[in-house]
Amino acid sequence: RSSDLGRSSISSMAGRDLGSIFQTFRELSARMGGGSRGAGTGVKLLLGAGALFYGVKESLYTVEGGQRAVIFNRIGGVEKDTVKAEGLHFRIPWIQYPVIYDVRSRPRILTSPTGSKDLQMVNITLRVLSRPNAAMLPHLYQQLGKDFDERVLPSIVNEVLKSVVAKFNASQLITQRAQVSLLIRRELTERARDFNLILDDVAITDLTFSRQYTAAVESKQVAQQEAQRAQFYVEQAKQQQRQKIVQAEGEAEAARMLGKAISTNPGYLKLRRIRAAQNIAQTLATSQNKVYLNADSLMMNLQEVAFDKDMNYVSLTHQK
Repeated sequence: RSSDLGRSSISSMAGRDLGSIFQTFRELSARMGGGSRGAGTGVKLLLGAGALFYGVKESLYTVEGGQRAVIFNRIGGVEKDTVKAEGLHFRIPWIQYPVIYDVRSRPRILTSPTGSKDLQMVNITLRVLSRPNAAMLPHLYQQLGKDFDERVLPSIVNEVLKSVVAKFNASQLITQRAQVSLLIRRELTERARDFNLILDDVAITDLTFSRQYTAAVESKQVAQQEAQRAQFYVEQAKQQQRQKIVQAEGEAEAARMLGKAISTNPGYLKLRRIRAAQNIAQTLATSQNKVYLNADSLMMNLQEVAFDKDMNYVSLTHQK
């Protein structure tokens, strides 16, 4: 009752205000008409021009770039077959009202926690570029209104992410990320088409796992690195062992060949002694210190008869 009384009082006040305005115009017209008929005609023309300007102003509206307009008619409702493009348009004042839609792509970041095939919790963040289907704007306005993205995108993104991620293990989400992103985009595009939405791009921007799974993966990586390091040490030890075997075989073969050369050719040992004497002499010659030693201890007595006797004795010993 109080609301009805308030409405009646407001309407009565509005009626009285309008009545007072008209009464003022009448008195002004009567005064000017009484004084001069030309002045009254000028006021009428001025009022007519003002009314015409107001009517033209209310009859025109502009659709900016990247926008579309849906017409709402007070008599018939939304005009389902009418979508106004960019530019200046005409409407019937107080009967038709334009509803402006932005049809440019808008980015939106959506995050959804979901479970993988091996029951690991995964937090996936998507960046979605969406825009309304311009040809279906009247139906979109009737069904979802102007905040269509707030009503549709969070629910369908959550639904698609849970259905897609459940097909992969946690490790596959990392190794097969491109395939997962492609599958999410395909299913999300099909799902958004049911609500007259167009998705220009869908991309995975972030992929995080639980702390327990992250710690387990790090432990596994450390264990694999330790195993590879131990395998490297084993291979290194095997290579060193082979190297020592080859070196020992080479030294044995060298000793055998040396003994054979000494037994078959006594001059070989004499040649080795001559080379040793040359090396010693070169070292002493380039040294800045003065050395006084016996030539026998330095194997430099190459001209003595005892040197030949010693060589013959060594050769006979090897032959025996």
